[in-house]
Amino acid sequence: MPAFYFDRFEDRRPPEPVPHSAARELLWQFLVIVALVLGANYIRWRWTSSLNPDALWFAIPLAVAETLTYIGLLLFAFNLWKTRDVPQRPAPRTVGETIAEDGEWARRPVAVDVFIATYNEDEELVRLSIRDARRVTYPHPLDLRVHVLDDGRRASMRQVAQEEGVNYITRASNTGFKAGNLRNAMEQTSGDFIVICDADTRLLPGILANTLGYFRDPDVAWVQTPQWFYDIPEGTPLPQWLGARLGGAGRWLGRAVERVAGRVRVGHDPFVNDPQMFYDVILRRRNWCHAAFCCGAGSIHRREAVMQAALRSFALSVDREVSRFERDVPDEELRRDLGQAMRTQAALEQELTPYKFHVSEDIYTSIVLHNDPARHWKSVLHPRVESKMLSPQDLLTWMIQRFKYAGGTLDIALRDNPLFKGGMRLPQRLMYLTTFWSYLGCLWNIVFLAAPIVYLFTGIAPLSAYSTAFYLHALPFIVMTELAFMVGTWGVNSWDGKASYLSFFPVNLRALWTVLRGEKIKFHVTPKERQEGSFLRLVYPQLAVIVLTLAGLLYAAWRVAVQGHADELPNLVVNVAWGLNNVLAMLPLVRAALWIPTEVAQDEPMAQPA
Repeated sequence: MPAFYFDRFEDRRPPEPVPHSAARELLWQFLVIVALVLGANYIRWRWTSSLNPDALWFAIPLAVAETLTYIGLLLFAFNLWKTRDVPQRPAPRTVGETIAEDGEWARRPVAVDVFIATYNEDEELVRLSIRDARRVTYPHPLDLRVHVLDDGRRASMRQVAQEEGVNYITRASNTGFKAGNLRNAMEQTSGDFIVICDADTRLLPGILANTLGYFRDPDVAWVQTPQWFYDIPEGTPLPQWLGARLGGAGRWLGRAVERVAGRVRVGHDPFVNDPQMFYDVILRRRNWCHAAFCCGAGSIHRREAVMQAALRSFALSVDREVSRFERDVPDEELRRDLGQAMRTQAALEQELTPYKFHVSEDIYTSIVLHNDPARHWKSVLHPRVESKMLSPQDLLTWMIQRFKYAGGTLDIALRDNPLFKGGMRLPQRLMYLTTFWSYLGCLWNIVFLAAPIVYLFTGIAPLSAYSTAFYLHALPFIVMTELAFMVGTWGVNSWDGKASYLSFFPVNLRALWTVLRGEKIKFHVTPKERQEGSFLRLVYPQLAVIVLTLAGLLYAAWRVAVQGHADELPNLVVNVAWGLNNVLAMLPLVRAALWIPTEVAQDEPMAQPA
């Protein structure tokens, strides 16, 4: 077996889920209610008493941005309101225990298909995923079948599958990309449940024993397990990093900082890949209303649910096509006859797609299932990690992945929005709205990044005055919001998420512009090897924010100190703090563009087999 860069991480173990605390949850709920009340009062004051009448061109866009951000805060607070894990139940002995039926046929063992989807990834990388899939254990007899879904149609991949004793599935074209690959495999398999894996998804042995019990509820359509990237750089402890540069004084300073701030590692997770905040907090807290959506790899699906959703989507597509022609026929009898004829033709032209042909087929399929008014399918986020995967190792790969996520989600939100149709319950609609709203945040984040720059260069403030009234309205809201979300996200690193949300604005803006122009978001396979070259060009927008903000700070300080504009000092204090916060939020992505793995810096191979 060839050597890979991640071999040295094989002994790493996944983190435990954040333990639920009823007392901490109650404190979070109290604090966030106070924060939201203070926020509503601040927004009221902003619109009624603080707009600068001499610069409405500046004041109104900022007030709009703050209002839209407050709406996002309301949605996020609703998302994080409470943790209600779905009780874990014993693994089913027979398939009948997962469908609430009894009969001779229902007494057979559960059948599970493991789909390992691949296109151009290294065959030996896929071999590792195959071997781990075959090591999956179960407390009862189990019909486990592993399938390699090769959209690359490679003889070498077929050989690996044969050597490992698993099924090899391919097709003549790549229609529908990954969704089409999955559909093709579903047509050739028959398991009761399907485990979705990417080429680098390494299943842990207990995944089925720990998750199939949820399917004892016949309305559970899928279970999503957290994705864990076991190759994330751990970084260097701050005392050690400072000690290498400043000697004993640096080690002392590093230890002093860690006594106050906790453990600090320089170079840890340079691309903010750690998904614990997303899975352990955001998605997990959607369990109470069964609104956790599918994220692809590491998910287990009930075949019946996926097929039923496909049939319903097929029927709705046929109905829409027929209605489009019937509208133009005034005669009722002729319209009925035409409708019957058109229905047959439309049915022949439509495709039955178990997984929607879309760049974000996972969340799209989730929406279709959650929207089913007849079944009200449920979803579960299982809080414990049951697989391990590889993370992007360079900024280009990271941006390809994030653009795909943003573009796919925005395409659904703007072209096929599920919020005002279908059978979703209100809490589920609000949870999906929270996801869509977060990607639209790039629009108002531009305002927040530009506002201090505009002031620092022009001296024009969006507020009538940064007076005592401003501090009395703004500071309690800001402090209480930070305190509330510190408690609400206790146990996970939330600063990286907040910083990245602000610094991702170019990626999300490009995705939004692509969707608005009507272009189709293309499916790019995320590279599993580090891409070579300079990535500084990818962060030019973030560098522009940093340079313009720092230049504005110098210019504004010169204007106050040298030109005698001392009256601007109160305004300057606020905008200096605001601008520096923006700079700090941009810096991690700039550092990521310059990051080089230790082994690459030492001229060793990064991800290619040795």
